[in-house]
Amino acid sequence: MSKDAKKIVIVRKKKVAGGAHHGGSWKVAYADFVTAMMAFFMVMWILGMDDKLKQAIEGYFSNPIGYKKGYSAGASPISSGASPSKVQTSQLRMIVRNQESQKFNVLAQQLREMLAKNGELQRLGAKVEVGVTKEGLRIELIETGRGDVFFALGSAQMKPAAVIVLHAIAPELEPLPNPIVLEGHTDAASFGSNAGFTNWELSAERANAARRVLTASGLSPERVAEVRGLADRHLRVPENPLDPSNRRISVLLRYRDLGADEAAIGDSVPGVVAMPHAASVDGAPRVAPPRRAPAAASPAASAVPGQS
Repeated sequence: MSKDAKKIVIVRKKKVAGGAHHGGSWKVAYADFVTAMMAFFMVMWILGMDDKLKQAIEGYFSNPIGYKKGYSAGASPISSGASPSKVQTSQLRMIVRNQESQKFNVLAQQLREMLAKNGELQRLGAKVEVGVTKEGLRIELIETGRGDVFFALGSAQMKPAAVIVLHAIAPELEPLPNPIVLEGHTDAASFGSNAGFTNWELSAERANAARRVLTASGLSPERVAEVRGLADRHLRVPENPLDPSNRRISVLLRYRDLGADEAAIGDSVPGVVAMPHAASVDGAPRVAPPRRAPAAASPAASAVPGQS
C-alpha cells in the first residue's frame, strides 16, 4: 500500500434499547416501595417486642454514638423529659395493657378454679367473683341472702369464709408487680341516729381488716396502694339499695398504667350511681350490733394508703 493511501476510519454507533420516554425511573419508584415495605415490617416487628428491647432500639436511633456506651446514654425524647406524641403514648399504653390483660385473664381463671375446689367455701355458701375489668383484675367477696358469710351484720368482725378466701389469694397476687386497692362497700341501710357510727366507718374498717389478713398471708405491705371505705356510694345493685350483694369487699389488682382519671371507682359495675343513705329498713332504723371495745376491735381505716 502506498504511503499516500488514506486510512479509512469506521465508526460504529451502538443503539441502546430501552424506554425512550422514562428510561430507568421505574427503578427509583420500586426502590421507594421496597423501602416503605421494609419500614412497615420493622414497625410491626418492634411492636411485638418487650419494653426493654424497645428502649434499646429507642436509645440507638436517638443517639447512635452514645448508644455504644450503653443505650441509656442516648438522649431519647422520653428520658430527656420531652413529651412523646399522644399517638405514641396511646400505642405504648395499649401494648402494655394488652400484655397485662393476658396475665390477668390467666390468673383469674386460676383463682376461679382454686376457689371452686375449696370444699369449706362451698359449705359456707361463700360467693366470690373474679373478673378482668377496665381497671384491672377485680376479686369481690359478696354477701348473699343466705346470711352474713364474710362479716357479721353491721360489724367489721371477719368471719372464717373471708379469712379463707384472702389467705388463698394472697400468695397468687404477690408475684405480680401491680398495685393493689382494697375497697369496702355496704348497702344503704343506716345505723341508728344515736349510734355514732356510719357506713363510712364500717366500710373502711372492713377494707382495712382485709388488708391485714392479706399481708399476714404473704402479701408484701408495700403492694397495697390504697384502702378505700366507700359506704353505699357505689352499689352493686343500684335499683335495690338494700340488696345484700351491695355488701362486699373488693380486691383490685390495678393496671400499672392507669392515671388518676382512669382509676375511678365502680367503672366495672354497669349503671353505678351514687345513692343516698336509706333512713330505715322496714320503717325502723338499723341499730349497730354490740361491738367490742376499740382496743379489741378492728381499728378504723383511713383512706390514706398504708395507714392503719
